[in-house]
Amino acid sequence: MVTSAPGKAHREGISLIELYQLFPNDEQAREWFEALVWPNGRACPHCGSVTTREVPNAKPMPYWCTDCRDYFSVKTGTAMQSSKLGYQKWAMAIYLEVTSLKGVSSMKLHRDLKISQKAAWFMLHRIREAFTDEGGPFAGPVEVDEMYVGGREANKPEHKRGQDAKMAVVGAKDRATGQVRAEAIGTAHGDTLRAFVRKHAAPGAAVYSDGHGAYTLLDGEYDHKAVAHSVGTYVIGDTRSNGIESFWSMFRRGYHGTYHKISPKHLNRYVQQFAGKHNLRESDTLAQMAHVAAGLVGRRLLYRGLVADNGLASGTRSA
Repeated sequence: MVTSAPGKAHREGISLIELYQLFPNDEQAREWFEALVWPNGRACPHCGSVTTREVPNAKPMPYWCTDCRDYFSVKTGTAMQSSKLGYQKWAMAIYLEVTSLKGVSSMKLHRDLKISQKAAWFMLHRIREAFTDEGGPFAGPVEVDEMYVGGREANKPEHKRGQDAKMAVVGAKDRATGQVRAEAIGTAHGDTLRAFVRKHAAPGAAVYSDGHGAYTLLDGEYDHKAVAHSVGTYVIGDTRSNGIESFWSMFRRGYHGTYHKISPKHLNRYVQQFAGKHNLRESDTLAQMAHVAAGLVGRRLLYRGLVADNGLASGTRSA
């Protein structure tokens, strides 16, 4: 007799029918966003004042601050700012993203929401901004591992070989909480890898890694142990990095199965997306959606920065 379902069946999900009941129109979706962005009541995102009023006909924006004398909406000061897409579509895009284990492509979002692929692509990048984790270091034990993203040279046309070299990403997983932090670092230099460990593992914590020589210099700062994958050793007692390697396995499935190609310029945002979704995996679907919606606050991502050739790919957090 089956007593429990596999996977994360203990979480409370939301069906598509329930989703449309929650957000039947823009008005209902707007109220949901406002409750999350302003849990203590409406406040001006420009100056913080609570002395505000509604604007007749909501033009040019639905609210007016009587202190700084400026218009605003719940989108102001968030990653949704200046977006012409309705609140219902934003809520549904967040739902599709958090319920897609390997991510949702801009082409699928374009079809599901009946918006342009360009708008869907920009929308997804802004949603990814909400997954950035700014938490403190892990107490440990902490598993650390790096991987590389990029195509094989042998599979590239002759004129493209040597371009878009593989990019290194590094991650850390806290065994006690199951939380993950990850970051695109370009190249896996020793100083860069050790700086990542120092940022995400508390001093003196147990740190487990593979046999990469960069980690050996951590021995005096951490209770560091390693397994030499190069000679076929993967587990020695508690010394292993299987947990963070499992996370990379999921990232690879999203990379190859959903996105197919990720440019170096945008790689870190995808890495943050998968780490954030991993860290929310125990929460109910509505709680995951609320976390993402609240995480949009204070984040701006301009389209011209995304498509510019000068490397301006990261979002900014406003004061």
